This record gives sequence, C-alpha cells and structure tokens, in this order.
Amino acid sequence: MSMSPERKRDLVLTLLIFAGMVLALLYGWGAQRSPLLLSALPWFSWMGVLFKQLLMVIIYPLVLASMVVGVVNLGDIRKVGGLAGKGLLYFMTTTALAVALGLILVNVFNPGEGVNLDLGQPPEDLVAHEFGPFFLEMLKNTFKNPFKSLAQGDVLAILSFGLLLGAVTSTLGDAGKPVARFFEGLNQAMMRLTDWVMWLAPIGVFALLAEVVALQGFEAVYALKDYVFVVLLGLGLHGFVVLPLLGWILGGVSPLKLFAGLRRPLAVAFSTASSAATLPVTMDAVVEDLGVKPRVAGFVLPLGATVNMDGTALYESVAVLFIAQVMGVELTFGEQVVVFLTATTAAVGAAGIPGAGLITMTLVLGAVGLPIEGIGLILAVDRLLDMVRTSVNVAGDATGAVILNRFTPADPELDGPPPTESIAA
Repeated sequence: MSMSPERKRDLVLTLLIFAGMVLALLYGWGAQRSPLLLSALPWFSWMGVLFKQLLMVIIYPLVLASMVVGVVNLGDIRKVGGLAGKGLLYFMTTTALAVALGLILVNVFNPGEGVNLDLGQPPEDLVAHEFGPFFLEMLKNTFKNPFKSLAQGDVLAILSFGLLLGAVTSTLGDAGKPVARFFEGLNQAMMRLTDWVMWLAPIGVFALLAEVVALQGFEAVYALKDYVFVVLLGLGLHGFVVLPLLGWILGGVSPLKLFAGLRRPLAVAFSTASSAATLPVTMDAVVEDLGVKPRVAGFVLPLGATVNMDGTALYESVAVLFIAQVMGVELTFGEQVVVFLTATTAAVGAAGIPGAGLITMTLVLGAVGLPIEGIGLILAVDRLLDMVRTSVNVAGDATGAVILNRFTPADPELDGPPPTESIAA
C-alpha cells in the first residue's frame, strides 16, 4: 500500500525531529566535556529563540480566526439547537473533563516537584495570588480592546472577542458572509503558516535541547520521566476509560465495537499526529464500521477536528503545571481555574496539524504569567506525546459522532434508504 504525500511529509518531519533530539543530546554531552563546544553554544542557540518567537507570531491570530470560524460553522447562534447545540455541549464537556483529569493527576503526582532546573526566575506577581481577587481580576480583563489584546497577548480577551464576533457573524446572514470568508481565509493561512513553522521544529528542538543539556546535564531530560508518565496516564484514562464509557452509556456502542471501528483512524492519527489528515479516514470509519449517519458524520467530525481537542487540552494543563512546579511556583486554586478555562477554550485554536498543541500551550503559559522558555524543556518528548494526544483527539471526535447519531432522528430524505441488512431484519 503506497503512502500518501501528506503522510510521507509527516513521517519525514517526525524523523527529523527525533534526529534533532539525538544530535542535541550528543552535542550537550560533548559540550559538558569540551570548552570549545560549550563556547560555540551561542552561535546556534539563537535558532531556538527564533523558533519560540515564530510560535508567538502565529498563535494569537490563529486562535482568533479558529474561534470565529468554529462558532460560525455552528450556524445561526439563535437557532443553535438540535445537532449543533448538542455537538457544542459534547465538545465542551469532554474537553473540560480532560483538562480536569490532567489537573487532578498533576496535583496528585507532582512530576516537577524536586526537579532542580534553571528555567528562569518565576514572575514575582505570580506567587501570592488568592482565588477571590485573582478570579475577579480575570473577569474584569475578559473583555478588552481586541487590537490591544492581540498586541499584548491577553489570552482570555482574545478568546472572548472571537466567541462574540463569531456568534454575531452567524446571525447576519448574507451580510456576515464576507466576514466569515475573511476569517476562514485567515484561519487557513495561519494553519499553513503553522505547518511551515513546524518544519523548523527539528532545528528549534536541537537548539533548545542542546542548550539545556549542555548547561544542566542529562538530569534535565531524565527529569521528564515523571512528566511523560502523568501525561500518558491522563491520555490513557481519558481515551480508554472516559470516552468509551460515554460512547457506551450515551451512544449505545460497546467499547470493543468502538475501538474495532476506530482501528484505522487511530493508526493514521498516531502515525501522522494530525487530526486534519486523519479526517477522511475517520469519516469513512464511523459511517461504514460504526453506522453513523453520513450527515451526522459530515457535520460533527469536521467541526470536531477544529474545536474538539481533548488530548491537547489535557496535555497543556499537565505541561503548564509541570513547568510551574519545576520553577518552584505553586499555582493557587484561582490560577489553576485560569489554566482550566484557558486550556479548555484554547483547544479550539489548536489547528489539526502536527505540533499545533505546542503552539497553543504558549497561550496557557501566558494566561498565568509563566515564561515560554519552559517549552524548551518539554520539546524533547513533545513529538511522541503529540502522536498519542492526537489519537485521543480523533477518538473524542468519533465518540461524539456516535453519541450524537443516537440522538439524531433518521430522515429518509436526508439519510437515504436504510441499509439492506436492516430491511432484511
């Protein structure tokens, strides 16, 4: 079976990222033993800085456009009942469950506790927040000048404006089409730009990881073992327990049947780390193997590939608290509420392409004032976790299609005649 050009590119990118990791470990090891290699570190460390800056260039317009497009695709917000309303409720509920699960696990296991790594000084204004004042301040800053918010990176304000703008645009009919087309074009352009920037990830991974290992030794990489364990545990619980139970209880499909029907999409999702690339396979599988109505699959799955990122949201919540723990910052309950809200809503802006969750994580870090330098540490294992969390994202979309299919009455005019097997029965 021949491999599609998209999958070939994704495979090449994955191999290049792993190659960058290996070279970074070797260089860091050598730099600890060779003054010459250590002195050469500044000559390429700027590439890591450039990679981080490019992430910041992308993230805010990408999230705004994705939020607007996601809401507009629901249809007129005043008539959002039926399939659209149920789909939005499912997406928000499962994403919130995933984030909550991640926060619980990272607080129970404390993967960053006792890890002595220099990720910079924690911001002073982050240390003494109490829930009440902090939460009220967050509410006051939810709605601000959108242009100022974009310039300053005020995450919740950007998300709130995108939500309102998308809702209003959906009610304008023909008058709103130019606005919708603009943001659809901007969304596609930012996704393409994200794809391009991710081709610099092997260089960025090499530069950032080599600097960490050269200055702090292999302890920096070894310290990630608990972090990886917590992320994989959370993804495993959500993907193999929470979603199958929801599909069984609400969708009437047993876990065995669900996973049997999703074997192809999950394999593609894991290998490509792209829910967008997996979408055609997912649509075919849920219709042919799980019996979902084509119109339900045609609505739920493309929308889910844009706004439903359970695995990504869970990963972001764990990663942000891990970075805070490594920096010696104890996030209060109020700040963890902000992480919860931002990770849940920022998942809408996670484009369905490899590495996009890494980009939206800068949003969650910024929401609680943590520097994005911490991303350099977790880059070492991000690609592997990206493949797993994408599989959970795809499983979440498919489970949603199964559940919503059960609550969507059959319509002969829209769905066509029932299958031959059903008539014979």
